[in-house]
Amino acid sequence: MKKRSTFALLAIIIAGLVIFLWQNHTPASEVNNGSTPPKQSFNKKQYSTTDPTSIWVVVNKQHQLNPVDYAPSDLVVPNIPLRVPGNESMQVRKVTATALEQMFAAAKQQGIDLMLSSGYRSYAYQVSLYNGYVQTQGQATADTQSARPGYSEHQTGFAADIEPVSKECEVDPCFGTTPEGIWLAANAYKYGFIIRYTAADQKITGYEAEPWHIRYVGTALSTELHSTGVQTLEQFFGISGGAVYK
Repeated sequence: MKKRSTFALLAIIIAGLVIFLWQNHTPASEVNNGSTPPKQSFNKKQYSTTDPTSIWVVVNKQHQLNPVDYAPSDLVVPNIPLRVPGNESMQVRKVTATALEQMFAAAKQQGIDLMLSSGYRSYAYQVSLYNGYVQTQGQATADTQSARPGYSEHQTGFAADIEPVSKECEVDPCFGTTPEGIWLAANAYKYGFIIRYTAADQKITGYEAEPWHIRYVGTALSTELHSTGVQTLEQFFGISGGAVYK
């Protein structure tokens, strides 16, 4: 009798265990196996790369602004140190201004004093600037340093040239070796900016290195570029670039 009771108790325990396992069964398709869930792919279609109002618009020697004399409707003067107060070029798009103010404040807290050297440039302004380079340096050299009218990121209001308040290495390649330039290269992406023109990517962007030239693209894209190690908008979006004007 005692032996039967033992078998009965064992049967009850086994039955209970089977029910428990069945109720808590996880389908094989849902088993993680200790791995990280697959990362969702970045949506490269979220914003236009051709609309001049888009934060992802790609402007280079192969892709002219349309219309060629486009002018943003929400230009503002950011509340940051300005190289030439009152000048047209001290304006940027509103979203760019907000990001610049946040970045400059963060830099200030770390002992880095930045200043806006140049922001928005109208089509007419770019005509004057580019023609000046052509007259003094020749068109071939000018095309490596300044965009032709209608092909300039500055015309979008999303680009900004940055320099130290001290004006050390002002709009000069040596800016990249200053504390301000080093800080900018390491931290710009946190505020939605990228260093648009680097020495390694001159054949892609069509321009010499400009460590002072930043471009607002939003934090989602700037973080994605930073994490993937992709340097240019052309590479990321698969868009043509280079030194030859179209």
